[in-house]
Amino acid sequence: MDFLDAAFLTALLKIIGVNIILSGDNAVVIALAARSLQGQQQRHAIFWGSGAAIVMRIVLTVFAVQLLAFPWLKIVGALLLIWIGVKLLLPEDGEENIEGHSNMLSAIRTILIADLVMSLDNVIAVAAAADSAPAEYKLILLILGLAISIPLIIFASTLLMKLMERFPVIITLGAALLGFVAGEMAITDPVDALWIKQNAAWMSYVVPTFSAALVVAVGTLLAKRMEKRQEANASVKASEASS
Repeated sequence: MDFLDAAFLTALLKIIGVNIILSGDNAVVIALAARSLQGQQQRHAIFWGSGAAIVMRIVLTVFAVQLLAFPWLKIVGALLLIWIGVKLLLPEDGEENIEGHSNMLSAIRTILIADLVMSLDNVIAVAAAADSAPAEYKLILLILGLAISIPLIIFASTLLMKLMERFPVIITLGAALLGFVAGEMAITDPVDALWIKQNAAWMSYVVPTFSAALVVAVGTLLAKRMEKRQEANASVKASEASS
């Protein structure tokens, strides 16, 4: 196995990229669940909770890669990935409602449950990125990509969140990456891969690029609409409070 092979390195960078972008909210959940713990207990909860969550994610992703071999599932997965990319650009709330725990085991349990619920996007995205690589690379890519992401998620999550707040373009680029991976995924489904290869090879370049642009355009449009709606609701509440 050639670890300097272009296909291997490209897929590895995709896996690391999508996993880091999509793990920002997971990192916030981990911090919130452990916020009531003190000192060493807090560090242990974050370490063991994150470690167990990553192992669980690797297992789920391996199964996801196997499922993507069935007809139509890649197309369905690509559509889901496009929606995940769009959702990444929308305003989010509700994470502050996650309960903090003073018991370390309870905090770890909360981290695991929250990560399981929130990991569908990571699993689909990482499986799609690995699926674009040669078959002999897939398993090692999954393990390497997720393993490399662990310290980045645990130790650099705060920095990443600050960078996203300061440079929102990072989120946009992440959403575009998801759209690009979705486009690649859709044109490699067993249903259409052979026809495209024989009759429309140009689609291998056009579809991923179009998919990336679509995610950014739709996500930006919906985000603007949501912001206007939130502003209108805030104005109504302010008027009611003053009357």
